[in-house]
Amino acid sequence: MDYLLHILIMVAIYSIVSMSLNVLAGYTGLLSVSHAAFYGIGAYNTALLALNAGLPFWINIPAGIILSGAIAFLIAWPSLRTYDDYFVITTFAFQIIVFSILNNWVSFTGGPLGLPGIPQPEIFGIKISSHVSFLIFVITFAALTYFLLDRLMGSPFGRILKAIREDEIFTTSLGKDVMKFKLTAFIIGASIASISGSLYAYYISFIDPTSFTIMESIFILSIVIIGGAGNLKGSIVGSALLIFIPEVLRFVGMPNSIAANMRQIFYGLLLVLFMMFRPQGILGEFAFGKEGAVKTEGNKDA
Repeated sequence: MDYLLHILIMVAIYSIVSMSLNVLAGYTGLLSVSHAAFYGIGAYNTALLALNAGLPFWINIPAGIILSGAIAFLIAWPSLRTYDDYFVITTFAFQIIVFSILNNWVSFTGGPLGLPGIPQPEIFGIKISSHVSFLIFVITFAALTYFLLDRLMGSPFGRILKAIREDEIFTTSLGKDVMKFKLTAFIIGASIASISGSLYAYYISFIDPTSFTIMESIFILSIVIIGGAGNLKGSIVGSALLIFIPEVLRFVGMPNSIAANMRQIFYGLLLVLFMMFRPQGILGEFAFGKEGAVKTEGNKDA
């Protein structure tokens, strides 16, 4: 039972981080491979504040949001002046820089040894320690994230992000400050990603740089693409699919070392198949490619 609850907790955490990337990649059409960096910033911010200052989660999580948002602004301001492949390269560079800092600044981040003993969060003096209580805790955050982003993406702001995704030049001709909207989308995505990092740190009680590599960014992007870019429900479906199905490999008698490699092969194969036959994902309305947006069957006449 605890194993199933663990999987559900991880699905909820990845749903949050993939929804945050969906704002940037799915709704705005900006392909970023640096999301694990903001995920890690949130995790390390929470771990360091909890371990060194003894601050509670209701301070640590907002602090992570502010820190990630500020760093996102500094990174996005020059990065968003580039386009397409160059933007991907700049986000890739930022991901590598953050991982290098986490891995090499041993006196501050613990380096490869990580940060153990992260205290579990408390609400009104009650420690959230059981799997059931933590599942309720993370689902609450996931539900709030979905509600807020759903309202935001359904607002005029969200419609402008979609317009930028479809035709940036035309959106600019309508008098919209495209740079400002893309910058805001980047900051929102990074800030929400930090929330999932904070929840991950609290849940695992130990973090190290290997959880926030470029492969993790690609995994999060795979969730968005397979679940459906431009659809928040797709992020939830994609998270469940890419976390639940590989767990089946644990029950077929494979050694752990082989099963880990098979999971990577599974992720890659699934991503290739979707890009070939269903580029907009399971529930999405947008596909990455030279042709631009690809609409689902239900939206073809829109």
